Amino acid sequence: MPFKSKAQRRKFAELLVNGEISPETYEEWNRETGSKELPERVKPKAKKKTAKRKAKKANKAKKAKRTVRRR
Repeated sequence: MPFKSKAQRRKFAELLVNGEISPETYEEWNRETGSKELPERVKPKAKKKTAKRKAKKANKAKKAKRTVRRR
């Protein structure tokens, strides 16, 4: 599995120095990454809105419209 970021590569190098992973594991990951330009950090993906949240938001908007019409 290739590295996803420079930070991950540094972490694995630290684990290698501390003896927590084997040199073969580090070299395998490094080889699979190749000479790609990696980002400093990988941002987590944004969470998708669920159908329940969308429905709740739509109902709230409908209620707001109804209150405006009554006045």
